Amino acid sequence: MKSSNRRGFRQLAGAIATVAAASLVLAACGGGSDTAGGDQPQASPDAVKEALAKGGTITYWSWTPSAEAQVKAFQAEYPNVKVNYVNAGTGNDHYTKLQNVIKAGSGAPDVAQIEYQALPQFALPGSLVDLRQYGFDSLSSAYTPSTWTAVHAGEGLYGLPQDSGPMALFYNKEVFTKYGLTVPKTWDEYIATGKKLHAADPKKFITNDVGDAGFTTSMIWQAGGKPFKTDGKNVTIDLADAGTQKWTGVWNQLVTGGLVSSIPGWSDEWFKALGDGTIATLPIGAWMPGVLESSVKAGAGKWAVAPMPTYDGQPATAENGGSTQSVLKQSANPALAAAFVKWLNHDGGVKPFLASGGFPSTVNDLKDPAFVDKKSAYFGGQQINQVLTGAANSVVKDWSYLPFQLYANSVYGDTVGKAYQAKTDLNPGLKAWQDALVAYGNQQGFQVNG
Repeated sequence: MKSSNRRGFRQLAGAIATVAAASLVLAACGGGSDTAGGDQPQASPDAVKEALAKGGTITYWSWTPSAEAQVKAFQAEYPNVKVNYVNAGTGNDHYTKLQNVIKAGSGAPDVAQIEYQALPQFALPGSLVDLRQYGFDSLSSAYTPSTWTAVHAGEGLYGLPQDSGPMALFYNKEVFTKYGLTVPKTWDEYIATGKKLHAADPKKFITNDVGDAGFTTSMIWQAGGKPFKTDGKNVTIDLADAGTQKWTGVWNQLVTGGLVSSIPGWSDEWFKALGDGTIATLPIGAWMPGVLESSVKAGAGKWAVAPMPTYDGQPATAENGGSTQSVLKQSANPALAAAFVKWLNHDGGVKPFLASGGFPSTVNDLKDPAFVDKKSAYFGGQQINQVLTGAANSVVKDWSYLPFQLYANSVYGDTVGKAYQAKTDLNPGLKAWQDALVAYGNQQGFQVNG
């Protein structure tokens, strides 16, 4: 979900990056041998099994709806382990509390949920345990390539993928039928559809967008852009690369043409607009069905799912959202914490996660006919997972986030966001965003080119 506390987000991101700057030497070395509390020779694949057999108590911070069910199932399987579950909030609230205890040097959970985009900003300062020492790097084939890449920072492995959010096009088929619209396969067709809809009813829009950093990076990703590159403390930012230009070439037409609604995402007005047809489509992550089912009751039977429009008609998409669980360096029992992470996202924890509406990152579940062919009553009986699992196999490769992505997201509204407000060309806004990020990164001790 999105955080609306921009000031707090900026303070949090700055604090993390300050710690990161002091740890750049460690980050550049990859941190592969670091363990909780210093060197611990017992860290090994066998240590995970031994920790489960011995038992103990760990603390887990998470906001995922499946957390309580997962903890209950884990403790039923391993009654000698006590997991203290804490919901420390979502987004900014969660990260602020997590960073505060990291800075204090005590009070951190053994395991914490961290979004893929935020992972480098916690991993680089050396706050997380590299799970390669427990042999978890051997599990790569169990996950989709995009999510496996997302749990790495440098050479280090700092979690196992929990979920994925390959993007698809969610559309209101009632609106499409009423106005004689065809589901677009290309972005050119999407623009034409937006124009036709808005001309027929000026109160209806092809989608909404008031400027969102996560959406922007996902759309640049889908277009083949690679604006962020990190090699140790060396960072390159190019928000005018070919992929970015490809995306703005499309999105500028929608923004400057007034074809996108200015209703903010995740607001009450947004949920209402999804239910009454004001907003006709959403290019968004595969986790969206659960949101629609729980928060847009009026949309039941109206919505359907199709592949993302592309630039050439060939399948291509990007991840939008998703998170992992990481073991904190402060953990007094990192082997047991690692065992819990493995159970959550590789073993018994996957089933309750899917039962809560989560979209998997695990290859076997993405191929399971029981999941793939399941019919959705909300979507009028459509087998939506056939589309969504297809998207999971079409994610463009080689994307990476900034090592200070949380900060980047926090200042997006001050740069690109102004272009949205004025309904003007997004490229100058992206240039302003880039300039701000280059200056900030250099101030924090990174060597940033852009």
